[in-house]
Amino acid sequence: MCSENTGDIPVLVTWRLAGTLPQPSELTAPEPGRTFMLQDRELDKAQNGPSWLKNPKIAKIFVEALLHGESVRRDYDLIAWVVMPNHVHVVLKPIAKLAEIMRWLKAATANRANRVLGKTGEAFWQREYYDRWVRSDKELSSVISYVEGNPVSAALVACPEDWPWSSAKWSSATGDEIAGVT
Repeated sequence: MCSENTGDIPVLVTWRLAGTLPQPSELTAPEPGRTFMLQDRELDKAQNGPSWLKNPKIAKIFVEALLHGESVRRDYDLIAWVVMPNHVHVVLKPIAKLAEIMRWLKAATANRANRVLGKTGEAFWQREYYDRWVRSDKELSSVISYVEGNPVSAALVACPEDWPWSSAKWSSATGDEIAGVT
């Protein structure tokens, strides 16, 4: 995982809830990108482990923290994001070190979500995360489409804007709708 701030270079970061993926060898491939795709497709099925992020209270906790990290902490500039039932995808331009961003975001959201769930002493997020630095404007466009289209690919909605926990929805939302969540 990259730990250095790279200025204006966007990064796709994906992480999942603890206990959401089985460990069979068919979910790994020699190329990290292929492994990511295999695991993401498995996560989209949401058949293994918890899916706490489908709880609107917990999804809201995550979105509030994500927006807080951009607007108040100024740790990053958000480009695109989606909260799926058991994982999240975020495209951002780090201002702080990516490892510090992830440590804060995961800790802040895990603590609050575990309070809502009435859980103590249990991991909320899987420890690792996947990051991919975006190398061109063309790749960035593709990554944004992938992230915002993830709920459609997972057959959760027909249009990206229909998923309530996504930058696709938020970019088309009115100020009143956003104020109701943040």
